[in-house]
Amino acid sequence: MTPETLIVASTMLAFGIIIAGVAFGSAIGDGIVASKAVESIARQPEARPNIMLFMFLGIGVLEAFPIIGIGFAFYIFLVVAKVPTLVGHLAK
Repeated sequence: MTPETLIVASTMLAFGIIIAGVAFGSAIGDGIVASKAVESIARQPEARPNIMLFMFLGIGVLEAFPIIGIGFAFYIFLVVAKVPTLVGHLAK
């Protein structure tokens, strides 16, 4: 196994772990925010518009982290490890 192959393999593994972590964390966070909003509305129905506003703000902020994580994963994949260049050299 050449060093280039090891770099490509470890980068692909790290890329997959980052994407899986981002997806899992975002799904869990969205579920928690939505469930707490439903609980709050059940306790105090007259505050529904205010609760919904803050729920959507919370979900919006929560969804910014997966975008940042995916951008970071692509940065590692393309810029730091230069995987496409290494794969091109390995294919020759």
